[in-house]
Amino acid sequence: MLSQTILMSRLSAKIAISAFLVLVALLFTAPAHAAKDPVYTGFFSSVAVGGYDPVAYFTEGRPVEGSDDFETDHEGYTYRFSSQANLDAFIAEPEAYLPQYGGYCAWAVAQGTTASTNPHNWSIVDGKLYLNYDDAVQARWEKDIPGNISKADTNWPRVLN
Repeated sequence: MLSQTILMSRLSAKIAISAFLVLVALLFTAPAHAAKDPVYTGFFSSVAVGGYDPVAYFTEGRPVEGSDDFETDHEGYTYRFSSQANLDAFIAEPEAYLPQYGGYCAWAVAQGTTASTNPHNWSIVDGKLYLNYDDAVQARWEKDIPGNISKADTNWPRVLN
């Protein structure tokens, strides 16, 4: 009877492990036709702009971390702000502050793809916020900002597919 209990326990463990592996495989594989989210948030997150305050780029001229004390949902994504005033400004006119291309790397979108961004690699051009992947990519972006914007505008949102 003890050996039967041990066998059942081992069988249950194997079934549980198999079910877990199937679940993991399903989570990390997507159909080839699956589109990327229209807003970059990183893995397993709904927080946009890496949690940084998109209004602060315009009002303070630098990236400022947002706080969960001042956050709002916009089209299914969470945006955080460093102050109530910035939150209020965003709520009043979100399109004025949202990063272009859903917060994906602007240079990558110009190249016909997507990439994550670093909130410290940014620029404001003609009143619009653009984010980039890192310092090296930011330097490439800055070599031809008008040309890169033109290419990225043509590629967006097709690059999400």
